[in-house]
Amino acid sequence: MADSFVNRIEDIADLLIKDSGGGKTIDEVKRFDPPDKDKVIDILEKLRKIVFPGYFRNGSFKVYTVKNTVTMLLEDVIFNLIRQISIVLRFSPDRAGMSDKEISREAEDITFRFLEQIPKIREYIETDVKAAFDGDPAAYSTDEIIYSYPGLYAILTNRIAHELHVLGVPLIPRIMTEYAHSLTGIDIHPGTVIGKYFFIDHGTGIVIGETTVIGNNVKIYQGVTLGALSTRGGQKLKSKKRHPTIMDNVTIYSGASILGGETVIGEGVVIGGNAFITTSIPAGAKVSVKSQELRYNYGEKFSSPENAPEVKELDEEAAWFYMI
Repeated sequence: MADSFVNRIEDIADLLIKDSGGGKTIDEVKRFDPPDKDKVIDILEKLRKIVFPGYFRNGSFKVYTVKNTVTMLLEDVIFNLIRQISIVLRFSPDRAGMSDKEISREAEDITFRFLEQIPKIREYIETDVKAAFDGDPAAYSTDEIIYSYPGLYAILTNRIAHELHVLGVPLIPRIMTEYAHSLTGIDIHPGTVIGKYFFIDHGTGIVIGETTVIGNNVKIYQGVTLGALSTRGGQKLKSKKRHPTIMDNVTIYSGASILGGETVIGEGVVIGGNAFITTSIPAGAKVSVKSQELRYNYGEKFSSPENAPEVKELDEEAAWFYMI
């Protein structure tokens, strides 16, 4: 019985080894180490502590000083980020002929250039915290936003990943944003350009594509898609503007889809819930879906509409705000 069990395992192993030699993409054996996803996530979390040095303290320290803590975090981030960037640079075809020393030197340069952008990241995230507090009557403090709002976490992750993306770092920015996506349900590509005072309310189900450009003071709700009209062209569409541009002071309510690289949403536009937009909208416009007919099934409990509980109709103004 035992011999039969072992033989079956060996037969399956042989079958899988034979199948993996068929020349498929997933059969490829890399000549170099893959990036360490856990280490990339750890770097992201340490960068979050650096951005908010007074909020996410190390509880093992008996005496806390910002300078000492930031210095220790920086040393850890620098060491590990250089190593991870050195690994992923080898995935770039244009670096195929570079020596290990050249790769390491470039990774070190990229790391320090990235870290020099942290004051800019902090400048922008400060405005995002303010936008969330000013725009959400359910927020009782900025502490609540920093500690618990998934939208802010996704935005911060994007701002960190975007700077690495701009510096040409492969893989790592996407690992970061997809990690945030898995935690928050908010999918923002690291290529997205986002202005100041960006507020994501609730957030679940939001998708923002690679070439999206978002201005200042933009507010979006759950279920919004800023996407491409079509991706049938596949790799031929790489680096082309496929996603919309959202100008300053725009509000986009839940479930709206705005698609296309030539689609520009003008300054001050308000997009109502569930709108589907594939053309540009001029500044100052309000876009809403025409009211659909509602059908009521009163069931056995209420034999007729006259016996049903009173349903108050919303006027046009109230209905607009009800969409959130």
